[in-house]
Amino acid sequence: MQAVSLKPEGKEIIMGEDDLIVSKTNAKGWITYCNDTCVKYAEFELNELIGSPHSIVRSKAMPRCVFKLLWERVSQGHEIFAYVVNKTKTGNHYWVLAHVTPSLDDDKNIIGYHSNRRKPEDAPLKVIRALYEILLAEENKYPTRKEGLAASSALLTSLLTEKGVDYDEFILTL
Repeated sequence: MQAVSLKPEGKEIIMGEDDLIVSKTNAKGWITYCNDTCVKYAEFELNELIGSPHSIVRSKAMPRCVFKLLWERVSQGHEIFAYVVNKTKTGNHYWVLAHVTPSLDDDKNIIGYHSNRRKPEDAPLKVIRALYEILLAEENKYPTRKEGLAASSALLTSLLTEKGVDYDEFILTL
């Protein structure tokens, strides 16, 4: 297995305090809407984002177990808050605190997802950066992506159990 970088790509772009990135996807995670702020930070053209999988902005420095947790939660109809590092088209990166919710039709079926992202505060982000380095290092110990994902997921669960909190409580109390 190829080792995944523990450091995000390129230089860090810092979001503005009042900036709000908004995107919507269909149920498969393909972008159906994004606001101008999303386009600005992703450094893509709007037509490059619309119709693309949201993973187009996924940084290799983002632990796969956090995305697994995120997708499990929202696909079961729950909202989630998560710290995410995204990559830009030009090879840079930016951190966000994402709030992801399922979008429902009149019969309560999930038809897509809505995400609002803001600039994360410095103190929680310091904790998250350290945690993500630990999780990525765990993922990199294994010969396959599947084994690495299982190991980092188990490690995240263990770390939360040691702290006596679930994921939501951990994130919201940082």
